[in-house]
Amino acid sequence: MRPFELLEPRSLDEAVRLLDRDDPAVRAIGGGTALMLLMKSGLYRPRRLVSLRGVEARYRTITADHDGTLHIGALVRLAEIEHSYEVARHAPVLARAMRTLSSVRIRNVATLGGHLAHADPHLDLPPVLVALDARLVIRGRDGERSLPVAALLRGYFETTLGNDELITEVIVPSLGGRRAVYLKCTARAADDWPALGVAVAVGPNDARIVVGAATERPTRLAAAEAALGTARDDTALRRAGDAAAREAKLVSDQHGSAAYKRELLRVYLRRALAEALG
Repeated sequence: MRPFELLEPRSLDEAVRLLDRDDPAVRAIGGGTALMLLMKSGLYRPRRLVSLRGVEARYRTITADHDGTLHIGALVRLAEIEHSYEVARHAPVLARAMRTLSSVRIRNVATLGGHLAHADPHLDLPPVLVALDARLVIRGRDGERSLPVAALLRGYFETTLGNDELITEVIVPSLGGRRAVYLKCTARAADDWPALGVAVAVGPNDARIVVGAATERPTRLAAAEAALGTARDDTALRRAGDAAAREAKLVSDQHGSAAYKRELLRVYLRRALAEALG
C-alpha cells in the first residue's frame, strides 16, 4: 500500500469537516474490514483516511422507543446487533440474519454504517432493512438529512452518499403486526457470499418482498407483492414466487447463472413467505 494520512477526530462534526466532497481519495474508516482489502489489493489508494473510532459514544448504541422503533448507531458492530436484546425483541430477523453474515471475526469488527456504505450487492443486511422500511440519518457539511435505505444504494459499490457525508444512524420502524424473514442461498459455506437473498415482511393485509445478491442492488418486487395480495394459502405463495421470477432483473456471476437464480427465487420466496406466515 502507498503511504496515506490517518486522522483521528474526537467528534463526528470534526470528522465531517476533515472529509472532502471533491476528492474521493479522502474517506472515512470505521471497522475497515472491506476498505483494507480494497487497499491491500490496490483497487483503492487513499490520500487520507478519517478514523471514526474516537467520535461520540452515542453512535455506538442501540436503543428502542416505546413503540418498538429501533435506533442503531452507525458505529455499532455487526456482532452487537446479533446479540442485542433490543434487536431480538423488536426486529429478530436482523439478529437471525447476522448468524450467517460473513464470519464471527468480521462481525466483531465491521460496523453497520460501513457495511451499508460499502454497497456490495451481495450484502445480507440491505434487503432486510429495505423490507423493514428502514431509514438512514446522514450528516454532511450541509447539515443532516434522512432517506430510506432503498434510496442509498445505486448499484455495484455505488451509493447516493456525498464524499463529505456519513451515515450516523439507522432507524428501523416497529414491525407492528408484521412478521419478517430473511433467507439466503449460498453455493458453498453458510457464511459465504449468497447467490440469492430474499427478505419479506408480511402483515395481515400487505407484504414487502425484496430480493438481493442476485441483482445489482436490493430490489423490491411490486408485482410479486400484488400477486400475493391478501391471500395467504399455498396457491397465493406459488403465485407470488412465479411473479417474482418473471419480474426480477437477475444477473449471472460466479455464484450462478441468471436462469439458476430465477429458480432459486421462485423456491426461496415461497419458503420465506411460508415461514413468515408461520
